[in-house]
Amino acid sequence: MRLKFLPLAALLALAGCGTGPTADMGSDAQPDASTTLPYIGNSEPAAPGQDSAATHATVPAFRLHDQDGQLVTNQSLAGKVYLTDFFFATCPGICPKMQSEMLKVYKQYGTTPNLRFISQTIDPEHDSLAVLRDYARRLGVGTPGSSWRFVRASRDTAYALAAAYFTGAMPDAKAPGGIAHSGTFALVDDQGHVRGLYDSLNPQEVTRLQKELPVLLAEVKTRQGQPATAQR
Repeated sequence: MRLKFLPLAALLALAGCGTGPTADMGSDAQPDASTTLPYIGNSEPAAPGQDSAATHATVPAFRLHDQDGQLVTNQSLAGKVYLTDFFFATCPGICPKMQSEMLKVYKQYGTTPNLRFISQTIDPEHDSLAVLRDYARRLGVGTPGSSWRFVRASRDTAYALAAAYFTGAMPDAKAPGGIAHSGTFALVDDQGHVRGLYDSLNPQEVTRLQKELPVLLAEVKTRQGQPATAQR
């Protein structure tokens, strides 16, 4: 099932929405196995005998290339949780703050197995693979094998995927850098369902992400038959 795209104004508003559990979990607390995150997007009633997860919307198929030229697809991310955002390297507006907050989460969870961080450029004409490699290097995450990948595709693909993740991007001559976009982080589960949206410009939202990420990791590990603990 594909996500239905929303107007950019609605997507930008979603950047600050609060969903899912907000219980205060200490930095070393293990998530409650009975707690789950909501599914974001439209769903349909499950047919008799059908896994209810199959009725929830999933992100559309994609083929992207990371800063090292490696292909990143739905298939390569299958079975993994990933956190994604949309940025561009020359952004003079919100992008530096966004990536600073993503880096904070990466430093906490970057070595967790089956977790990836995906940042997609919305200005592929400028952001070549070489530019993305340099961007990753300057953030200090450009080492081989890093779980944080910087990816690109065509501008149309980038805009369509931004909408699919309930964030948004569009050309705007009045916006900083000529592109209007939100600061949303989208958290996606191992089956391609969007499970959380977080406004990266709001410290409380980033804190909520840091609390909810291990909840989703625990759910996925349980589903995959692994011990329900998250590497911190």
